[in-house]
Amino acid sequence: MTAPIRSYVLRQSRTTPAQRRALEELLPKYGLPFSASPIDPQQIFARRAPLVLEIGSGMGETTIEIARAHPATDFIAIEVHGPGVGSLLKQIAAAELSNLRVIRHDAVEVLERMIADGALAGIHLFFPDPWPKKRHHKRRLVQPAFAALAASKLARGGYLHAATDWPDYAAQIERVLAAEPLLEATQQKNIDRPSTKFERRGLDLGHPVRDLLFLRRKK
Repeated sequence: MTAPIRSYVLRQSRTTPAQRRALEELLPKYGLPFSASPIDPQQIFARRAPLVLEIGSGMGETTIEIARAHPATDFIAIEVHGPGVGSLLKQIAAAELSNLRVIRHDAVEVLERMIADGALAGIHLFFPDPWPKKRHHKRRLVQPAFAALAASKLARGGYLHAATDWPDYAAQIERVLAAEPLLEATQQKNIDRPSTKFERRGLDLGHPVRDLLFLRRKK
């Protein structure tokens, strides 16, 4: 069987002692283990609320800011890199947030196995790895199969908000999502996106930032 193409590479980034402690001590409290069956958000968060999934939360600054600003919404952040997960866990504990959990696992497998169809009010995909070299474009996360999978997990009227500072990837994201029958383009922003480290870095390099917004069709 051919191994799936991953949209990320596990880099050997240095994990600080504080991040390592957070992974050991806080992941059991604020993390969700990978499961082969759908989760029950109401059981996890002890309430019924809109659920938003963030794919690739990085070091977590934007994730925390959004979760703090929207206490009536529950959030699950997916990140594979240990330093980022540790950093986010520390921030969740410091802010004493009850509406944010973390999954350290491949996002596609989480969507396939852990999220029930129609369960999400929104999906955030902020500055995914652009894989700029043409021979690596097959590693980009946003492909037709991903668009179909993500759309199936959105409730009717739910949104997918992507952002990138790579013009050719923005064009690809727009083209792929527009071709997905369950999605339609919109100008509506459900949640304002704070500036991210990757966005600021891109702007410093002269890269234009694009936000792409799509809704799950209601019919």
